[in-house]
Amino acid sequence: MSAAGVSWDLATLYAGPDDPSLETDLREAQRAADDFGVRYRGRVATLAPDELAVAIAEYEAIEERGRRPSFYASLLFAADTHDETAKRLSERAREAWVDVVNGLTFFELELKDLPDERHAVLVASPALADCRHWIDGLRRLRPHTLSEPEERVINQKNLTGRDTLARIFDELSGSLRFRLVVDGAERELAAPDVLALLYRPEPELRERAFTVLLEGFAAQGVVLTGIFNALLQDHRLECNLRRFPDPVTPTHLDNEVRAETVEAMMVATERHYGLAQDYFRLKATLVGLPRLKNTDVYAPLDAAPRTIPFEEARRLVLSAFEGFAPAFGTLARTFFDERRIDAEPRPSKRLGAFCASLGPSANPFVLLSYNDTPRDVSTLAHELGHALHDRLAGHQRPINYQPPLPLAETASTFAELVLTHALLEQESDPAVRRALLCARLEDTIATVFRQNVLTRFEMAAHERRRSSLLGADELGDLWWQENARLYGDAVEMIPAYRWGWSYIPHFVHSRFYCYAYVFGELLVLALYQRYQDDGAAFVPRYLDLLAAGGSDAPDVLLRRLDIDVDDAAFWERGFAVIASLLAELRRTVTPPLS
Repeated sequence: MSAAGVSWDLATLYAGPDDPSLETDLREAQRAADDFGVRYRGRVATLAPDELAVAIAEYEAIEERGRRPSFYASLLFAADTHDETAKRLSERAREAWVDVVNGLTFFELELKDLPDERHAVLVASPALADCRHWIDGLRRLRPHTLSEPEERVINQKNLTGRDTLARIFDELSGSLRFRLVVDGAERELAAPDVLALLYRPEPELRERAFTVLLEGFAAQGVVLTGIFNALLQDHRLECNLRRFPDPVTPTHLDNEVRAETVEAMMVATERHYGLAQDYFRLKATLVGLPRLKNTDVYAPLDAAPRTIPFEEARRLVLSAFEGFAPAFGTLARTFFDERRIDAEPRPSKRLGAFCASLGPSANPFVLLSYNDTPRDVSTLAHELGHALHDRLAGHQRPINYQPPLPLAETASTFAELVLTHALLEQESDPAVRRALLCARLEDTIATVFRQNVLTRFEMAAHERRRSSLLGADELGDLWWQENARLYGDAVEMIPAYRWGWSYIPHFVHSRFYCYAYVFGELLVLALYQRYQDDGAAFVPRYLDLLAAGGSDAPDVLLRRLDIDVDDAAFWERGFAVIASLLAELRRTVTPPLS
């Protein structure tokens, strides 16, 4: 693969796992947390606004220093889930970090418990102007907050509970190998390499590859089903303790969106499943099949699929970003130049792709497995979109730095759309334009419709787990039912797809993360339409949105762009763009299709 040797350099964090600075940071963060507690415990309600501002700045500094070792260790582990040194360091750093968190827990609890009159005085003070949103966010969680001893116990039990379950999932999925005959030779492949075969032109190879992958995960069904059930039950018990009305409410509060807004978005998405089905039927015609199987959705239109070496992907992404805004291109280039990208496919590498951020004091890092497919180019643009968002928000203080997930996924999917439109503008060959439109529609369907399916499945699994343990068959039934709603009669699902839920990291690492993709993609479609209408005048307004980070709620920040996510009609604009892309694709077909 062309990305061989493209690995990140973590030396800006620490020189290596044995760097003495690691232990120094762990020790000093704990010492600072203990000292912070001595000076502020029991006094938060009595602090003057300027004193509280100083305390919050200290709190931020302790958190950033305390998280740095575990952040570094998590990157080492993601790059190689079998690295024993990374495992031991990760465990040591996580344990130390929980001790720091427990030492600081009192501070957030006392802020949440401020009397109403005192809270009003503090958030109205100019000295705390840039802390208001964070303090208000803590206060919204007050009805779901436990006592300090209880909060400390939960933090401790998570070390051997859900955190360990997630680590086991990563180790297990990273260790699996799949034997396949590819191009006449038997090969042993890791999961990302097998998934890359879904972009090959041979239908039999695509189906065999996906079947082998799913059957490989099914062979680990006892462990995977056990992990999934334990995580569902863990979350249910904590929701009960915290008096949340349902399992999704904590995610809504973290994302700062109303449950009604998310439900309206998801219902609108389901109302438009027919758009995806229309595309699947058209795709079947384009690839010469009477009906697609779900292994054919990403099939190339040509017998010789296009391969894109990593250096070409780098050029394409940077060119597209620079065409949108020079600042985009300049920032993105630093991630290549400073080796902040790990793209090499390797055995034992964590599944999926991500952009990991520590905070405004450190540049983020990007991980993916680049297998030379067009989809990998989009993934590179997607993760760099996250990275640019992080850097543009780098001037924010730590409590205002990280945007909630719906806005975070807006930046990443917007970057993908910038790439697609740049490629379309450069291309006059009808066949190539057709392939680009297919790729764009497939990415959109995967980001909107499929992520909606994943969210509905996750909701159904949490609901069903309330009454009983879920077996593999029951999980498979729930998965099949939700996917069948999307595919309708346009796509046939292969039998092994009943295990399609088993390899998706989001279910393990971030509950209900997936609806943020739906939100982000539909928002991006509307934003990009605004960009096409307004031209260059749109760019600074969009950059300001990203630069705001998490300094205010998504609906507040988006109103500055005249967008109201609580307006049901808003979501329809995104689907209108999808319909227009589908119509444009039809026009590239000769003879035209009705």
